[in-house]
Amino acid sequence: MWRRVRIGLLLVVLFVVAGGAWSDRQRTTSWREPLWIGVFPVNADGRPATGAYIAALEQERFGAIEEFFAREAAEHGLALERPVKLVLYPEVGDAPPQLATGTGVAGRVLWSLKLRWYTWRAAGDTPADIRVFVLYHDPNATDAVPHSLGLQAGLLGVVYAWADETLDEPNNVVIAHEVLHTVGASDKYDPATNLPEFPAGYAEPDAEPRYPQTRAEVMAGRIPSGPDAAEMAGSLDEVIIGPVTAAEIRWAGEPEGP
Repeated sequence: MWRRVRIGLLLVVLFVVAGGAWSDRQRTTSWREPLWIGVFPVNADGRPATGAYIAALEQERFGAIEEFFAREAAEHGLALERPVKLVLYPEVGDAPPQLATGTGVAGRVLWSLKLRWYTWRAAGDTPADIRVFVLYHDPNATDAVPHSLGLQAGLLGVVYAWADETLDEPNNVVIAHEVLHTVGASDKYDPATNLPEFPAGYAEPDAEPRYPQTRAEVMAGRIPSGPDAAEMAGSLDEVIIGPVTAAEIRWAGEPEGP
């Protein structure tokens, strides 16, 4: 009996979440007014150097993200001149819950609910449309960070970034990528190799010669230098929103097939 009750409650929760996700999708992709993106820094490794970096953060560090969205919106003919407005909020004291590798469906649902609860506690009183928690790490103490994520259900992102001024621009590329996930954009790279998928993951799929490419499609994140090689984009100046991504976020109609 209790098993049926638990299953019933879970189905109710999933129904409510699905309804909320549909409503958020309609609202955030109407593009009638700028989307408010709240950035919440987190000292993910607890190191003094990371804390000092966060204490010195200013909103101007993220200005390239607003400029990127404005530039690409104009390229796709969007009437809205300023698609996103980014606001830097004070540091959040604790990190969001992590999703363990190999977690099943039920575990993912539970993790998603925990993440929503965390978001409500950490940033629930802010008017941001999309909340992005940026977990900073000292690159002198950490060689690699987990994979960042952006969730359309809940309109939130968790970005793993580096606490180093020289890496602000690559950090901004990751933030823009995850923000686009929250409004419906899909990845355009092979998860097994991290290589951009052709043609949707290429900024210039019709270029002759095809390689080397000079820019990255934002949802691929890498600039192809050959069929089996690509480098991370160093800044949003090297990144575009391609036609497939533009259609997914409702900036344009469905692109024509090959």
